[in-house]
Amino acid sequence: MHRSLQKIKSLGLKAGLALNPATPLSMLEEILPEADLILLMGVNPGFSAQSFIPSVLPKIRRLRVLREKEGLDFLIEVDGGVNRDNIKEIAQAGADVVVAGAAIFHAGDIAAATMELRSSCR
Repeated sequence: MHRSLQKIKSLGLKAGLALNPATPLSMLEEILPEADLILLMGVNPGFSAQSFIPSVLPKIRRLRVLREKEGLDFLIEVDGGVNRDNIKEIAQAGADVVVAGAAIFHAGDIAAATMELRSSCR
């Protein structure tokens, strides 16, 4: 991971890492200072419109606390199962960026669904 992040950054790009729901944060602790973004998957990768896995919320909180404790500045992103019913809790847990594919693209009105998600964060 370290070598890959260094190579990406040497090209003047931002570099991030992704974790599946069951992968512990301890897998990343030593490399966090090198990352610009940590993506926490809210579902197991594979197909769209899955339900968010609630055990990811404590992981978001722990990652936020670790970032603050270490004085780091990476973004925390959450992808998978994000919808109007859980986006506020995901944001409050510490997510800076969310990906809400099915919640937007399976809605009849994409613009309205996007606005609803934005207002649900507040």
